[in-house]
Amino acid sequence: MIVRLRSLMTQWTAVVPVIAIVLLALTWGRDLPGAVVALVTLVLAGAVLAAVHHAEVVAHRVGEPFGSLVLAVAVTIIEVALIVTLMADGGDKSSTLARDTVFAAVMITCNGIFGLSLLVASLRHGLAVFNAEGTGAALATVATLATLSLVLPTFTTSKPGPEFSTAQLTFAALSSLVLYGMFVATQTVRHRDYFLPITRQGKVIDADDHADTPASRTALISLGFLGLALVGVVGLAKGVSPTIESGVEAAGMPHSVVGVIIALLVLLPETIAALRSARRDRVQTSLNLALGSAMASIGLTIPAVAVASIWLSGPLVLGLGSTHMVLLALTVVVSSLTVVPGRATPLQGGVHLVLFAAYLELAINP
Repeated sequence: MIVRLRSLMTQWTAVVPVIAIVLLALTWGRDLPGAVVALVTLVLAGAVLAAVHHAEVVAHRVGEPFGSLVLAVAVTIIEVALIVTLMADGGDKSSTLARDTVFAAVMITCNGIFGLSLLVASLRHGLAVFNAEGTGAALATVATLATLSLVLPTFTTSKPGPEFSTAQLTFAALSSLVLYGMFVATQTVRHRDYFLPITRQGKVIDADDHADTPASRTALISLGFLGLALVGVVGLAKGVSPTIESGVEAAGMPHSVVGVIIALLVLLPETIAALRSARRDRVQTSLNLALGSAMASIGLTIPAVAVASIWLSGPLVLGLGSTHMVLLALTVVVSSLTVVPGRATPLQGGVHLVLFAAYLELAINP
């Protein structure tokens, strides 16, 4: 019976990504009636769960920290493609799209996913334990990337407004790529053990013993379905965005809330995967997903929009406003205090979640 249920689950996670792609092809660029929006939302939720399943299969095959890196980079690459596509559509609102999306991703990952993971792990196991060296290095990289790309444009004077000049944007793009490349090399080659889960005694866990390691063929198939599921998630999220925009406007909320909602949908796979790892007391894997997603979002989005700005008309506004800069600074300070001990209680998780709630509140009521 258990074998049959497992087989059905595997078939389900294979069918849903294909359905998502077919539905995406049928609905792309069209105005959707309410019934179709409901169907798209249902398939979107299924695609998220399928993506998490296949990401875990791939992660279990390649091991940590490669597994969390695969999911973070895959989601971010597709998210970047979505941002560039939306910017290409033009309009005054597209000038701040990259900034709003990247900042939303940073707040969701560094406070939402980060805080939920710590809270779940500490409530379930008494204390959330992780590697301070690796997490601290990831946090430092995220803070540097965010400051260079989202804070400095507000204070530069070469170009009016919170924008970079061409030379400054080129520097920011190249710096983002270099820093992200250095971090990936550190995480996967030179200091891989810094990013592996640890026991209560501080011993590195270099093997995942909760299931048998899948075969290479199974992992490759899951990798393909992971790609399909993620394309479906991001594409269908864009498909329901007009409905989201209408709802946001009807509620009298700022247009930037649309970017927050779409970012929440796109980052659902990482959120669920991180929570599952936290429940299994693999907090380091959860933090790898959270900070890795934030880092990839900045490190890949800024170079992509820098290249896209060559042919895209209109300004590219990257600089944050004063309220968001305060939230970013507070996030960096609080995260640093959380990371230094290498262990956290429910209090630390609650602090990050309150910061995330503050971000959502100020997004709705600036």
